[in-house]
Amino acid sequence: MALSANEQKELISMLNCERFADKAPQQIYATLLDEGTYLCSIRTMYRYLRSRDEVRERRQQRRHISYTKPELLAVAQNQLWSWDITKLRGPKKWNYFHLYVIMDVFSRYIVGWMVAERESAILAKKLISATCKKQNISAGQLVIHSDRGSSMKSKPVALLLSDLGVTKSHSRPHTSNDNPYSEAQFKTLKYCPEFPERFGCLLDARNFCRTFFSWYNKEHRHTGIALLTPETMHHGRQSEVVATRATTLNEAYLKHPKRFKGNMPKPEEPPSAVWINKPEKPVKEINVPAQVQGEMSEDLLEAVHSQPPLPVQIAGEEQLGC
Repeated sequence: MALSANEQKELISMLNCERFADKAPQQIYATLLDEGTYLCSIRTMYRYLRSRDEVRERRQQRRHISYTKPELLAVAQNQLWSWDITKLRGPKKWNYFHLYVIMDVFSRYIVGWMVAERESAILAKKLISATCKKQNISAGQLVIHSDRGSSMKSKPVALLLSDLGVTKSHSRPHTSNDNPYSEAQFKTLKYCPEFPERFGCLLDARNFCRTFFSWYNKEHRHTGIALLTPETMHHGRQSEVVATRATTLNEAYLKHPKRFKGNMPKPEEPPSAVWINKPEKPVKEINVPAQVQGEMSEDLLEAVHSQPPLPVQIAGEEQLGC
């Protein structure tokens, strides 16, 4: 038997009241029954909810934000930086120092680093500000990418980047390969044969990093940039080095052609474009910013569209030198 108009009104009011608004009809039916109240059957509750287009998930649920995958392109130095913070073990258990590192993605050059006793948005702000000044970064020139750590998403850092005209970019949560260059650099650091199990003090950690980053920038032949050093790439000397290698290989070929099986050897060329998350769609559909296009030669633009300063060191809250 259908409910009367007053009974329907009472039922809908009960189903949508604050107490029961996020509960399923089964829960409401059982609760009211335990309290000595019967309005109608569970099926009837569903029928009237359906008539009002209210049959849906009634429980309160957390909404998961859908984050866009960052797709970032660099075709020259100081267009895209990646930065992150890692922990270095101190002299005692649960004692850590914090290493901040800013890397140029195109050249793999460490443009700035700092070792401090704590992770702090204020220290991160000072490091980024000093590094941008050292590299003569102008407004609209740079994108700086990081994960979603507290310092990276902090208000002081966000306001600084806005003031400098630097575009910020963040990885998706729990997606380590959205920041692969910083992660790979930290692995190189911590798998270095000289890397200690623990650092005796803050000064010990700073001295080690000073030596390591000097080696990394000036001597380390990086596989991602055709076995050139980051310093060579960052200062635009890659063409000279590749030409020298070509001359050496040509001379070796003329002396011992059989060693090369009659094929003229050629040195590997460094990449002309570097991506964080290269898009799956054809590159020709990607809009290259007008400012970037102005800095690219016609040959380089065609290559992109057809394809499938020393480190700033800050210690604690004082700048020690450059």
